[in-house]
Amino acid sequence: MSGPSQYKTPRLSEAQRLAWLRLIRSENVGPATFRDLFNHAGSAERALELLPRLSSQGGKKSYRLCSIEDAERELEAHDRFGARLVALGEAEYPQHLKHIDAPPPLLSVMGGTALSHAKTIAIVGARNASLSGRKLAGMFAHELGANGFVLASGLARGIDTAAHEASLRTGTVAVFAGGIDVLYPPENNRLLAAIFENGGTAISEMPFGWKPRGRDFPRRNRLISGVSLGVIVIEAAKKSGSLHTARYALEQNREIFAVPGSPLDPRSEGANGLIRQGATLVTSTADILDEFSGRIGPAPNLQPSLLEHTAERLAAPVEPGDNLRTEILSALGPTPLDMDEIIRFTGAETRAIHVILLELELAGRLERHRGNKISLLM
Repeated sequence: MSGPSQYKTPRLSEAQRLAWLRLIRSENVGPATFRDLFNHAGSAERALELLPRLSSQGGKKSYRLCSIEDAERELEAHDRFGARLVALGEAEYPQHLKHIDAPPPLLSVMGGTALSHAKTIAIVGARNASLSGRKLAGMFAHELGANGFVLASGLARGIDTAAHEASLRTGTVAVFAGGIDVLYPPENNRLLAAIFENGGTAISEMPFGWKPRGRDFPRRNRLISGVSLGVIVIEAAKKSGSLHTARYALEQNREIFAVPGSPLDPRSEGANGLIRQGATLVTSTADILDEFSGRIGPAPNLQPSLLEHTAERLAAPVEPGDNLRTEILSALGPTPLDMDEIIRFTGAETRAIHVILLELELAGRLERHRGNKISLLM
């Protein structure tokens, strides 16, 4: 009997890759909406055909669909830069990232194959880190690398930089907040070159050429925790972005480790707070290795994914009625509601409800919140 390893991993054709890129770059389409559209239409190609009508049903008079020309230009820009677009479900896609809620359908990837390593762990912390904080980050990164772990971080100043530098020879993944060609901060250009020279990897879910804004860094942090088995927090202030990474780690069922610090140092307030909330207190690499001892197995077999067309997906899309649209609009408001509440309230078929919510989202009238909640933009 053939084992799972003998099955060929699916891969997008060039036409499919172009369609996926057009879909994720179209107006009001994020990772969650991408999957909803795919499940509704059966393929990215069919979803692109339906987008204008769906957004019109949601109340939008005109819709910006990513053109073939724009998508081709982005693909060509990746090629010229030495980067590539990897699809959810393809062999190079991060093993752990594909299991989070609404993973990015496409990732810009540059560099080696560290990205596909099963034993990946993240280290994050303060940009204005103390000397001892940087030394700790380097120690953890170096010793974890010696024990077979690849290190993931955000290539920021301080803790991130120290962690990347210490894991160059054992494997490191830099996660960008902007496009794969937009380095931030720019002074880390030598570090990034060293990452590539040692077979490390850089990734981004943002469009090529995208300059990062403040709101893009939480999305970056979601990827840092998503590619990892756990997150180590060293020196994080009370409102640090590192705490966002820890929150995403919690939602993604990842391990959260925190290094305690002086209560007199504001840079330790966040990490100390995580420990009070139940994060694992760590003072040495052994604490982390003990936590993972015997728990890291082979990557799960690839389940039917967006790369595989099923009979259900190729069936005719659901067409909800106007009465149900009116009922759902009356139920929604600016206060976030759980999806299950809407399903119970209407008593309608779940797929029909999802189509109407998809219409509203494409029209820019719906906002998604954590915990499977949604609200209407008034």
